[in-house]
Amino acid sequence: KDLLKGETDGSSYPNGGLRGTHRAGGYVAHDATSPIFLRGDTIFIPSCFVSYYGHALDEKTPLLRSVDALNAAGKRLLKLLGYEVPGITTNIGLEQEFFLVPRDMYQRRPDLQLAGRTILGADAPRGQEMCDHYMAPLSFATPALACIKEAQQQCYQLGIPLRTRHREVAPNQFEVAPLFGTATTQIDQNLMVMQIIEETAANYGLAALFQEKPFNNVNGSGKHNNWSIGTTDGVNILNVKQVEAASGSGEIFPVIMSAIVSAVDLHGDLMRMAIASPGNDFRLGACEAPPAIISTYLGDDLTTFLKNYMAGGEPVYTPTTKQVDMGISTMPPLEVPAEDRNRTSPFPYGGHRFEFRAVGSSQNVSLVNTVLNSITADAFNRVADAIEGGKAPRDAAADLLKQSLDKVVFNGDNYDEGNQAMLTERGVWRIDSGVDAICRYTDPKNMALFEKLKVLTPDECKARQTINLDHYVGTVEIEVKTMIDLINQHVVPSVKAAGLDAADCEAAVATLQAKSAQMHKADDEVAKANLARTLRLETMVELRDKIDALELQVPADLWTLPTYTELLFLDQTSNSETAAYE
Repeated sequence: KDLLKGETDGSSYPNGGLRGTHRAGGYVAHDATSPIFLRGDTIFIPSCFVSYYGHALDEKTPLLRSVDALNAAGKRLLKLLGYEVPGITTNIGLEQEFFLVPRDMYQRRPDLQLAGRTILGADAPRGQEMCDHYMAPLSFATPALACIKEAQQQCYQLGIPLRTRHREVAPNQFEVAPLFGTATTQIDQNLMVMQIIEETAANYGLAALFQEKPFNNVNGSGKHNNWSIGTTDGVNILNVKQVEAASGSGEIFPVIMSAIVSAVDLHGDLMRMAIASPGNDFRLGACEAPPAIISTYLGDDLTTFLKNYMAGGEPVYTPTTKQVDMGISTMPPLEVPAEDRNRTSPFPYGGHRFEFRAVGSSQNVSLVNTVLNSITADAFNRVADAIEGGKAPRDAAADLLKQSLDKVVFNGDNYDEGNQAMLTERGVWRIDSGVDAICRYTDPKNMALFEKLKVLTPDECKARQTINLDHYVGTVEIEVKTMIDLINQHVVPSVKAAGLDAADCEAAVATLQAKSAQMHKADDEVAKANLARTLRLETMVELRDKIDALELQVPADLWTLPTYTELLFLDQTSNSETAAYE
């Protein structure tokens, strides 16, 4: 019984005022939906963590509450649609991106060590413009392949099947991805995957970087959250053929899709809030991740069907496919699905699942899936209320589509600035500031949603907003202090040794110190976080440009910080001794 529950200090964790040293009790209970596992001599027991008064002090408790909310709402709606199921759950697959860099260079970069990203650093002469890294086979001449293979093996021993590994777009960027599984299990396992990769990398003379934007002007890293809804007896209700075969009805799928489209429209602000991490400040909208404008992609085939369905047309969706002739006599035509792949959309539908592409690589994605589950449960309940109030299912779904389909569904290029302006005019949720997005936690609409579904209380929402704002400010404070140290201890001596003028560097230090002091004098947490954001995204960026320009003028033998060229090109810089790790 001691393994199933316990008591500990709840005040030493970020808690947003829910705990204090004089009322510090925290209580853990085993999450029976996620497997216990053994690593080394330690038993790892996935657990929920709550206060003496039952407030959630963790990310898992709200996630499991949202699973329960979606289960109740999903069963209720499906029963009204003539399909009784034993239960509803969400399944996810997480595509984990990361960088591997030489550890000896990493250890000479205080910014990578302390902040996870390069706060200074001029671009290398070569970046990703040759498009020669993505999906290329991992080289046997570098330690990266052996490192990832060992991490896969360690994960497999814990029951984590990392099915794929491949290079990503940027130099030294990689990705691994597991099989799909239930949300709570996949999230627990993903946290272990990141830890194992970090630990394994050190054994191969490498450092793993999970921060969303560790290098300027090359792609950052994400964690694509592939999300689907299934019955507990194995039917994916986002797969039109599966749900039609299991239920005997073709009219369930369009109702489900109408509800999800409505959820994205009404609660896109919560989706943006869920991805508001400090690292995503530099990544969202940078032609490597979708912008902070929350639309959804359905593809022309499904969009046309739903428009006709809304207008009283065909009630059953039959996905079309087409044959692509390869133009090669020895190869048969390829059958391709109805949906293309829109990598610019924040939340595209891919045939059997939605892919939340804007999620940051370092995130614990519990909040992401808590939000997706909650807003979908709310939409299911709204449809069920309408049906119980006397509306036909089709009419209830059509009402949602009339409000949301033309507004929030967009199948075009989300990177195009003209399209972004058009979506903003439509009224699609657009929150450019990560700080503003965090503050959506305490919007009355959102607190009411979470409270109604019994996912988060208003006090828990307020605490989480405080925690995330404090985290944002703390991140910026670390980066500012690190930038000052880099300038004083590395840049100024190098510039002076080269006989160049260091006045701009010394002025930069004074500016950073003054702006940091101003941030700390702010009256409240929101004002402080907004000043931190300005300091980070404007002041620090402007100062970095000046210092990076100086780096290009200083002779290589006088520049003491490893350069992008030394950090980013394992294939070119690894030697035979390094390759022996294989």
